[in-house]
Amino acid sequence: MKKANIVLIGFMGTGKTAVGKTVASALDMKYLDTDLMIEADAQKTIPEIFETLGEPAFREFETEAIRRITHLRGYVIATGGGAPMIEENLANMKRAGVLIRLTASPEVILERTSRASNRPLLKTPNPMKKIQSLLSLREPQYNKADYTINTTTLSIQEVAEKVIKIWESQPS
Repeated sequence: MKKANIVLIGFMGTGKTAVGKTVASALDMKYLDTDLMIEADAQKTIPEIFETLGEPAFREFETEAIRRITHLRGYVIATGGGAPMIEENLANMKRAGVLIRLTASPEVILERTSRASNRPLLKTPNPMKKIQSLLSLREPQYNKADYTINTTTLSIQEVAEKVIKIWESQPS
């Protein structure tokens, strides 16, 4: 039976948001970003949550948001980069749909994320070292995805086309 949703996981800067919106539009599905759910629930931005409540509180909001996606159908869902580190989240994301991991080289991740000011985990003197450290830590969980697409040298459209092919190859 075809999975209910497309769930995108991967490190920040791998294209989850841009690809998710593109795929949703192309497939006439709805787009959902768990970070936006968290911000609505907390009534704070992600950086404000990290600053005022801390990462553990953010992860609690995230786990609650991911619990809610298991009841949805017809969505392309972009999740936070650290979400799969909590086993319950990973299980719920797999339950919610086909789990597709987007990946990119640390250099490309740094280039893509350096333009954004809303990346609290990278507010450090050596962001490249932090990226490499977090990638190493998260790799075992990311590897549990159903599919992996390396976005390092691909455009948003090219990645979206690969996601669509995966979706269309799912048994009905």
